[in-house]
Amino acid sequence: MTAAPSHANAERELLWGDTHLHTSYSFDAYLNQNKSADPDTAYRWAKGQWVTHPYTKARIRINTPLDFLVVSDHAEVMGVLKHINENEGGLGDMGWWGNLKRWLSIKVIRSAIEDGTGAEVFLDALPKKLHYPGKDPVLDPGNPVPNDILGDTREVEVQTWHAIVDSAERHNQPGKFTTFMGWEWSSIPAGANIHRIVLSPSSGEQAKQYKPFSFIDSPYPEDLWAWLDKTQKETGSEFIAIPHNSNISKGYMFDEKTLRREDITADYARTRMEWEPIVEITQIKGDSEAHPSLSPDDQFAGFEPFDYYLQTGEEAYKARPGDYVRTALGRGLALENKTGVNPYKFGVIGSTDAHTGLASAEEENFWGKMAYDSIPGNKAGGAFSSDGGPKGWDMAAQGLAAVWADGNDRQSIFQAMRRKEVYASTGPRMSVRFFAGWGFNEADVHAENFPERGYQGGVPMGGDLYQAEPGKAPRFIIRAAMDPKSKPLERIEVIKGWLDTDGNNHERIYTVAASDNRELPERGQLAAAEASLLKNGDIESNVEGARELLAYWQDPDFNANQKAFYYLRVFQTPSMRHSAMDAQSLQTEAKGFPELIQERAYSSAVWYNPGPAQNN
Repeated sequence: MTAAPSHANAERELLWGDTHLHTSYSFDAYLNQNKSADPDTAYRWAKGQWVTHPYTKARIRINTPLDFLVVSDHAEVMGVLKHINENEGGLGDMGWWGNLKRWLSIKVIRSAIEDGTGAEVFLDALPKKLHYPGKDPVLDPGNPVPNDILGDTREVEVQTWHAIVDSAERHNQPGKFTTFMGWEWSSIPAGANIHRIVLSPSSGEQAKQYKPFSFIDSPYPEDLWAWLDKTQKETGSEFIAIPHNSNISKGYMFDEKTLRREDITADYARTRMEWEPIVEITQIKGDSEAHPSLSPDDQFAGFEPFDYYLQTGEEAYKARPGDYVRTALGRGLALENKTGVNPYKFGVIGSTDAHTGLASAEEENFWGKMAYDSIPGNKAGGAFSSDGGPKGWDMAAQGLAAVWADGNDRQSIFQAMRRKEVYASTGPRMSVRFFAGWGFNEADVHAENFPERGYQGGVPMGGDLYQAEPGKAPRFIIRAAMDPKSKPLERIEVIKGWLDTDGNNHERIYTVAASDNRELPERGQLAAAEASLLKNGDIESNVEGARELLAYWQDPDFNANQKAFYYLRVFQTPSMRHSAMDAQSLQTEAKGFPELIQERAYSSAVWYNPGPAQNN
């Protein structure tokens, strides 16, 4: 049995965007030398217009414009640092002693911004290490209490939010370029990154009826969801929240318990999936698909690792099951067995998390996470490195969100995200389509009306299969095409995860298509492509790649009684990493960093459930 997708449309458009971008209105962006790239700059860049870089002041533009963008500045003290550095007053009276303390703090902030040491102010504000792993990190001694030394900043935050909303409305062009209302809820208890991007297709008029919910309002995601529910009912706005950068969540993002360390219930799982249908699998601060210590048999696990927590104090990075998307998908199957509802049945996207106002995911046109890290000479250090943290070269030039939408407008893109017909790219705009069903055959993948056959005979990425037909295994039809401005494709892999009868999770990877007429293994992965960077900058490789790869595949290990998920990885041939480009320009070496990488796309999963179709 197949659960039919709603409003299936074979003519859906592939649209590309970034749902996670910060401008000069975010406190950490402003402290790190982005004092000028505001939301208008962000939208002009995304549309392909020339803009001025906030740090170098160079004239720059994106290589390929985006179709949609979410400016997602931090809700916490939104616009306040920009305001206090550029204006007087507007923060309310705190009495003579409070006003004096604030004046002294503002002098320190202004001085740090002026002399380029704003990153140190930011580092000082970060939480300390986690003292009691596994317990509620909000109550951990390492969690800082929000400081009210700036007093009542609400007026400035509301003014800033209205400016962001007005900018989104000015730049929204249905059918051509889409903007969304959005912000980041930046809860970081004891250095555990459990941030969410809140996205809304609402109008500017609706958005001005509320002030974005921040971690100062509550550090617990359940409270964020409750606020979204309340505000949706009061204003008519719609929302989703997108977990981001789970690789540094210290295991809390996709845990087996709630953040308050309570058991996950069916109600919790339903609520979470109502508000969080998709997650960010790849971004500048690393990749969150899989880690070698959790998936030791996967030769491609651990792409663009980021081994740093957002905190001060010494705490070595440790990959935990709750940090990575693949283990979360498996954990969701197990939790569904206990509660009847899967809390981690999400789709995946990529986005940048750039704080430059520039959604730059192109390796050769990458402008760093922070404005300071935009030039090769600064990347050997970096905005965070004064505390022994990551360098500019630790940051990854990624990622982007791809959606199969009925049109380029707020509601169409929003609904594509809700039904999870979305995927992630680490940068290149490769086209990926993936259908699962019971009756497909090899002719379907080669058919001119491939999308129509896919929708009629099965479900797209993000869909569900139920109750296998007797003697049948799921059949998949897959098409991937290269980004014409990037490298050819090297392979397609299906990642399968399943739950055995004892409740244990398993995973297996199948290479289902490869370039250069290489022979595929019956089960498992094809050997990795070999490549090296020559002194003249060319790449020597044992594969040439292909413009397009097609696959028709049946699961040879299917068990109709076992819950399972399936998703794709699509790989390009190896290409040059931005750190190697910088090193070449500086005539030096980026020691400790790879010269080459394999860019890739991750599809949302298709889930199989032995039971009857159900509406959770």
